[in-house]
Amino acid sequence: MTIKYNNVYLKDVSTIACQNEKIGNFGKLYDKTYDDYYAGEKTFEQAEIKIIEESVNIALTKSKLQLNDIDALIGADLLNQITPSAYASKDLKVPFLGTYNACASMCEEFIIGGSLLQNKEVSNVLLNVSSHNMTAERQYRNPVEYGCPKPKRATFTVTGSATAIITKEKTNIKVSSVSIGTTTDLGVTDVYDMGSVMAPAAAKTIYEHLNDTNSKPEDYDLIMTGDLGVYGKEILKKYMKEAYDINLDEKLEDAGSIIYDRKNQEEVKAGGSGPACLALVSYTDVINKMRNGNLKKVLLVATGALMSPTMNNQKLSIPSIAHAVCLEVVK
Repeated sequence: MTIKYNNVYLKDVSTIACQNEKIGNFGKLYDKTYDDYYAGEKTFEQAEIKIIEESVNIALTKSKLQLNDIDALIGADLLNQITPSAYASKDLKVPFLGTYNACASMCEEFIIGGSLLQNKEVSNVLLNVSSHNMTAERQYRNPVEYGCPKPKRATFTVTGSATAIITKEKTNIKVSSVSIGTTTDLGVTDVYDMGSVMAPAAAKTIYEHLNDTNSKPEDYDLIMTGDLGVYGKEILKKYMKEAYDINLDEKLEDAGSIIYDRKNQEEVKAGGSGPACLALVSYTDVINKMRNGNLKKVLLVATGALMSPTMNNQKLSIPSIAHAVCLEVVK
């Protein structure tokens, strides 16, 4: 399902990242970086809470807004009960909506926030996503200290927090439409092969967005998926061609495939993943290119594996979801 907006605009963004992202391809573009996973805190979870709060405050400063100018805060992360977002919201003291669509949460927040802005009582909505490699690996697979070897197809959870402020106030970047994806499950059970899990969901959402908006890939300067990784990206292109007869070769990029310098960062395997992955790339490189005129129309497609260790231990396959957000430069 695709929703078109007339009065939703991107006001400003902020990004915070950690050591692996700092030495990646966009390290110089982040607003703030840390050299270790603790970010000066006692635990990894407390570090994630800290970078959420800092990312929110940086976005407010850049947009020249105060917390009392924000009508709602929407937060998402990977942990059970979206714990980091919940704890950060406690200190921020803004009306809070916690969301969870795994790594697709960034675009889900745009859908919810844009819908809130259709109400005359709402003027500014703050969207935050975060993820942390150490907290996520401990919850979904094995603690990193366990030393479990990973296959080349595995992706590396991004450590970072990213915030966007969307508003009714006209800016030069408009949120023109959003597409709500449908849960997809093709029977993949491999907890390391997230690219294979999520590629069909991305394909379905892209196809439905193009169909709903009567558009084609050539109408976009860039179609960027969230965190399929280098192998998932190739699966998506092949699946899109075979299932929908649509060629994405010239327009498709994947944030997970490019966020790291994979030649010099062997530990990242197939690339990045996590709710912060697409946000750290799109809120830096993509938004900068839109602001300087190099990109005018972009489709962001956040992809999420709805994985539960409990269900996986019961030998069930992993469902996936993808949502899309179209950003356009306006005068």
